[in-house]
Amino acid sequence: MKLNTILSLLLFGILAACGNTTSKDNVEYKAETQINEESEENSHALNVVEISTSQFDALNIKLGTVKKRNMAGKITANGQLEVPPQNEASVTTVYGATIKSINVIEGQQVKKGQVLAYIAHPDIVAIQTKFLNAFNQFQLKEKEYERQKKLYDAGVASGENFQVTATDFQNAKETMNGLKAQLHLLNINAAQVAQGKLAQKIPILSPITGAVEKVKVKTGQYVSAQTELFEILNVEDVHADLMVFEKDIENVAIGQQVRLTLKSRPGLEMMANIISVGRVFEENPKAVHIHAEIENKPKNLIPGMYLTGKIITTNHLIEAIPTEAVFTENNRDFIFKAEENNGKWYFTPIEVKTGIEDNNWITITFMNPKDKNVKFALNNAYYLQAEMNKGEGGHSH
Repeated sequence: MKLNTILSLLLFGILAACGNTTSKDNVEYKAETQINEESEENSHALNVVEISTSQFDALNIKLGTVKKRNMAGKITANGQLEVPPQNEASVTTVYGATIKSINVIEGQQVKKGQVLAYIAHPDIVAIQTKFLNAFNQFQLKEKEYERQKKLYDAGVASGENFQVTATDFQNAKETMNGLKAQLHLLNINAAQVAQGKLAQKIPILSPITGAVEKVKVKTGQYVSAQTELFEILNVEDVHADLMVFEKDIENVAIGQQVRLTLKSRPGLEMMANIISVGRVFEENPKAVHIHAEIENKPKNLIPGMYLTGKIITTNHLIEAIPTEAVFTENNRDFIFKAEENNGKWYFTPIEVKTGIEDNNWITITFMNPKDKNVKFALNNAYYLQAEMNKGEGGHSH
């Protein structure tokens, strides 16, 4: 009897031990499964990083929640110096002609209306001759019109004769004015032509004040109509043209200050104010043009110079995290949620939208607001990222 009792007790103990082991294994399995499922939901299929407590201590990983911070935003934007379209001019001719002389050189300052070159061609003389004939015809028709009008008003001439004369006079006037407009396009003085003074060559004038950027012709060269002869550039209104990325554009506004540095002149710092913000995204990269007016412009600013701008946004309380807590994967930004389980640490990637940076802190917006109240790794994100990318099946050891 005693032997049976002892055997029964031993058997019960063995079964109980097995039951406890199975229960413990199930708890650990469920905990790990829960972590894996939650990770897959929040990390968009990125791996969960698993490290030991000794690794955690060796890396000196700092943990904390995301808190609001007074951020003085400084958005970095790259670009170059540009001038408004009205400050650039391409000089052409409306008639095919030969370059008789060139009066300027590249880099020379010119004023609006200054002669850049002279051109000549028989067609230019012909158009002046046509205008002179039209002018003479107009004078004859005008005198006849005045004579017929007096006769008509006196009741001597018929209305039909007066109407014919009036029509001839109007036609002659329109023909003359049309040819006069052509002379104006050629920079020819119609009054002098009307006196019989025909120009053998005509001037090409600068349409704006500025500097001759390029001379594209030579003396004696034949140029067809609309051929570009000169490029004139006015740098007085040179400004900063910067590219702001999509994630930063909501924090940029007209009136904000920008601190500018030229890549070719790193010792020079300029202040500017944003005067316009684009409304169309450029592709590759996806960014918007902004334009900033430079204060107290130094000399020798040349359009095309590359520069970097620090856009100063307004101070405001906003959720932020140290920059070393953020990593980028496939053009998306993430931070690591930290969880401890059975002596091991699990770091789950959580996608966020980053914003402005200030003194090694960066603002973030959670894609899923419920994530913000948990603890995150505040440093070593790039090390954890490297471990994540080495791992398979969601873990790295």
